[in-house]
Amino acid sequence: MFIGSFTYSIDSKGRVSFPARLKKYLNPEANDTFIMTRGTAKCIEVYPLDQWKELYESKLKNINTFNPKEAMFVRMFLQIAAEDTLDQQSRLLIPQNLLEFAGIEKEVFILGAIKKIEIWNPKVYEEYLAEQAESYEDVAHEVMNMYSK
Repeated sequence: MFIGSFTYSIDSKGRVSFPARLKKYLNPEANDTFIMTRGTAKCIEVYPLDQWKELYESKLKNINTFNPKEAMFVRMFLQIAAEDTLDQQSRLLIPQNLLEFAGIEKEVFILGAIKKIEIWNPKVYEEYLAEQAESYEDVAHEVMNMYSK
């Protein structure tokens, strides 16, 4: 389970250090390998390989690509997806097209999001939070009540 947030710099090659506090949650089955893709918000979603396989088994393989909406989702979700393995310095290379999608230039905000990690431009994340119409308390009440039954 990935939790916490971190602000790091990204180097000129598009590499970002993987937080040690998140690395301890990696399953050995992931083999320090990650799948990165566009988020549903303006961020990059990063899945350890074992979690990606779980997502595939539980959801993606059941998508009906003959349904236009489902086919569009697959295309959009996977068109700029990439795979990378942490290097010797525990850095992840993020492709330029994903950095551009998320508006990332020099700094990244890394957010543990249970089974995945989100990488944001820190300013975009602040704007995202400010744009939310409902308060955190209202959202927490609604979401947690859905799962307490």
